[in-house]
Amino acid sequence: MRIFFTGGSGKAGKHAIRHLQAQGHRVVNIDLVPSGLDMSELLVDLTDAGQVIGAMSQYADFDELETGTGVPRFDAVVHFAAVPRVMIGTDAECFRINTQSTYNVIEAAVKLGVPKVIFASSETTYGICFAHGEVNPDYVPVDEDHPTVPHDSYAMSKVCNEATARSFQARSGIDIYGLRINNVIEPHEYAEKFPAFIADPATRRRNIFAYIDARDLGHMVECCLKTDGLGYQLFNVSNDDLSVGITAQQVIDRFYQGVAQRGTMSENETMYSNAKAKRMVGFAPQHAWRDVLG
Repeated sequence: MRIFFTGGSGKAGKHAIRHLQAQGHRVVNIDLVPSGLDMSELLVDLTDAGQVIGAMSQYADFDELETGTGVPRFDAVVHFAAVPRVMIGTDAECFRINTQSTYNVIEAAVKLGVPKVIFASSETTYGICFAHGEVNPDYVPVDEDHPTVPHDSYAMSKVCNEATARSFQARSGIDIYGLRINNVIEPHEYAEKFPAFIADPATRRRNIFAYIDARDLGHMVECCLKTDGLGYQLFNVSNDDLSVGITAQQVIDRFYQGVAQRGTMSENETMYSNAKAKRMVGFAPQHAWRDVLG
């Protein structure tokens, strides 16, 4: 595939792009800054609709001039670019940039006939990660049916983006899949961060005691690219296990007393359900912090 990938210079994007390149895809990175990866890149301000549709409808590198058959079309758009959290700039700018860029990217894809869009939503949509004070989920494990009532501008932007995506899908009929991505962990971060998570499980409460290995996130994108005909869908993206050293039952006893439990949970099962992604697109995460730390 020829893939228009936004935000490939970021933490999650770089790993997803490496995975897609390993599968043989032609990936064009769209970002404000170069990634440093060996790939075609265009520097684009995604909040400018003209720049977005221009980038999506032009040559991406010199080799594409050689065929003499015109500008090749993109087979898919993967939209990861965003202000990645609150408290980087102002709340209003976080909301503006994230919502405007997502509208522009999906609008351009629809108008140019791209048949599939995969966009990054977030665990924060469930209203726990950046809540004011302590907020618990309504039930565990948290699945895609859980209410999304966030307190912060970043999560608000993601909920808005989901509504935008759903509307464009209803109008166009193309496949648009949103990934509610949990806390992204790079391979080197297991040794750096997880000993502290094990020592103090409370530090993982805002992430619903879950995580997603950056390499498995790339695998999830590939699963979505391979799966057609689902229309509009949202998927939680997480690894299979908890990000702490205590068991699921111990997490419930210590942190989720009074929170409803839906179904029986295995000893180390994630509180952030990835069952829908497994069932519908064949997601099969391969990595776990215990593989590194024991």
